[in-house]
Amino acid sequence: MSIPQYFELEGGNRMPRIGFGTWQAPPDILETSVDAALEAGYRHFDSARVYENEAALGRALNRWIGDDPAKRKELFVVTKLPPGGNRPDLVEEYFDASYRDLGLEYIDLYLLHAPFAFEHVPGDLHPKNSDGSMKFDYKNDLIAVWKAILKLKESGRVRHVGVSNVNEEQIKRLCAVEKPACLQVEVHVLCQQKQLIATANQLGIPVVAYSPLGSKALADALAEKTGRSYPSLLELPEVKKIAHSHSRTTAQVLLRFLLQQGVATIPKSTNPIRIKQNISVWDFELSEKEMDELRALDRGEEGRICDFAFFIGVEKHPEFPFKK
Repeated sequence: MSIPQYFELEGGNRMPRIGFGTWQAPPDILETSVDAALEAGYRHFDSARVYENEAALGRALNRWIGDDPAKRKELFVVTKLPPGGNRPDLVEEYFDASYRDLGLEYIDLYLLHAPFAFEHVPGDLHPKNSDGSMKFDYKNDLIAVWKAILKLKESGRVRHVGVSNVNEEQIKRLCAVEKPACLQVEVHVLCQQKQLIATANQLGIPVVAYSPLGSKALADALAEKTGRSYPSLLELPEVKKIAHSHSRTTAQVLLRFLLQQGVATIPKSTNPIRIKQNISVWDFELSEKEMDELRALDRGEEGRICDFAFFIGVEKHPEFPFKK
């Protein structure tokens, strides 16, 4: 089964179907990890303003580019508008900050990070009330923000714009203005998002899966707060059995499953060995029987890890995407 290694985007640009995630990587560790990722062959790098490490990513990428503009063309760099910037008059300000920190001639893809909004508090990407709840902007206009994001393309500093963490209804609303170049959402064996992906496919929007390996760090942090149990995807018996039969790691099986489902994926690791393993998934194939075994693991909404419950009060926001 031959799978294209890229999504073809408008204008002939290509987005590699395996990217490198950078969430929760401290700047010094991130620079070293990006060096290892470039060495391993990664060319798609995913970042966001709220990760607070764009400058470190920019330093590592610019070191690799050096004085060779052809090397910049090999890269596909993504970052995102934080919830505090979800107002039409703030989009450019937040984009400028990311653009400045990354230090690249252009950004390949700029995403709306989430459809809900925080209050804009200069210098604070996660503004909180005294009780620990987030300072939400309940009146943000999602369509007006999307129109402001679309306008960024006019400057030539960003090639494509897309969205993340939106639901089916929201993406259809956005498409009525202009189709996003990409949809980035949580997808893995326990949260397969079948209906949302089917809708995106129907609309012709490429899907990128974040947390493809289950985001263990986030799951552990949430388990402490919520008491909810989050199984380790890498330890699921069905995944281990398939990995053993192919002499592969469980991570490689989880990533290959997503690629064969037609989505791109952005695993994150800071371990050089695992960084290399995670991109080495083009030379084996899961059988239809194995794919069916993995499809059967889907828990729907119950399998979601990143439900934004760590933003206290988020479920009251009118654009909260995961209403039960």
